[in-house]
Amino acid sequence: MLDVSQADALLIAQTPLWDAEEVSLEQATGRILREAVQADRDFPPFARVSMDGIAIAYTAWQEGRRLFSVLGQIPAGAPPQPSTRPDACWEVATGGVLPPGTDTVIPYEQVQISDGQATVTAKEVRPGQNVHPQGKDRRAGEVLLSEGTLLGAAQVALLATVGKGRVRVTRRPRVALLATGDELVDVEKQPLPWQIRLSNPQALRALITPWAAGAVLLHSPDDLEILQTVLPPLLEEYPLTVITGGVSAGKRDAVPDVLRAAAAEVLFHKVAQRPGKPFLFARTRAGGAVFALPGNPVSAFMCAVRYILPWLRRASGAEPAPEGWAVLAEPLVFKPDLTWFVPVSIENRRGTLLAHPQPGHGSGDLANLHGTQAFLELPRGREHFAAGEAFRLWPYDYAS
Repeated sequence: MLDVSQADALLIAQTPLWDAEEVSLEQATGRILREAVQADRDFPPFARVSMDGIAIAYTAWQEGRRLFSVLGQIPAGAPPQPSTRPDACWEVATGGVLPPGTDTVIPYEQVQISDGQATVTAKEVRPGQNVHPQGKDRRAGEVLLSEGTLLGAAQVALLATVGKGRVRVTRRPRVALLATGDELVDVEKQPLPWQIRLSNPQALRALITPWAAGAVLLHSPDDLEILQTVLPPLLEEYPLTVITGGVSAGKRDAVPDVLRAAAAEVLFHKVAQRPGKPFLFARTRAGGAVFALPGNPVSAFMCAVRYILPWLRRASGAEPAPEGWAVLAEPLVFKPDLTWFVPVSIENRRGTLLAHPQPGHGSGDLANLHGTQAFLELPRGREHFAAGEAFRLWPYDYAS
């Protein structure tokens, strides 16, 4: 049985890189960039006026001039004007091009304009004030977005600024989600007293949606012959198959045997953790990946958050996510020699994340996940975990 760190190492070594595709700018939000994007010109591309007022040469002010002839108005979007005389100024608008021969903008609040003359009333003027110099932010050719960047609103704005109407991003794979179990019925059906509804595939689909092009949801009873019919075609067709149930040590838990019979290579089966100890990972003959998770909903959910989501992020070519840590808010005792992933609610106390344990009533207590936002990873090899200690945090409630 592997330790959590050993399972991590194997998963990292067995992470592919999905193919790339070109999409329109409108389709790029939420995707992973697969090219470096450079500035096609200086940012800003010209000396830009940053406040409405008049543009003058600072040397004129420095030499004592306070009265300037107004040559006209330059709105934003107007082309550059002829060079300005030292005794003259232009009325300029925010976002416009600074007129040649000027280098300083005095706001209207410090100017009186009458009969084509502008009188400066400011007691102090600084050289270059209210001017955003050309190339101050970025220079032409400078990399603005590196490969692996997650494209959000700010990044899409940058793409638009440099004229990238189409951009290379990671192609999102389709995923197969297979739930096994005789006790499972469709969501909209009324279960008998000994049955439960199919919640695992719905939770998994919600978790992987940002990384996948879609998911097919399937169900198989705990029947070896049916599973042998349903599972092998998925392994050939889908680059990622996620199975819940049928992976433990019960007499009807046939998933490991069916995977091996389908020529899948089981790289590990069982991890020293709670919940999710029977967790299995395999590679298919076609080069796809298989995550087989326990059927208990909290176990399946935890394994998806802790292992599948980081794997998908790597396979998408995304930059590594920053490690999350939180401080345990109250002491805990856990005697089994296992890594414990305990559900926690998070309190942000002036910048410090406090993790309040919400252990629930075992790996079947799906309702307990509501009101929590993450799993706190308490390492194997110790029994006592003190309040105030910091541990790895694996968030799943992105709305909190």
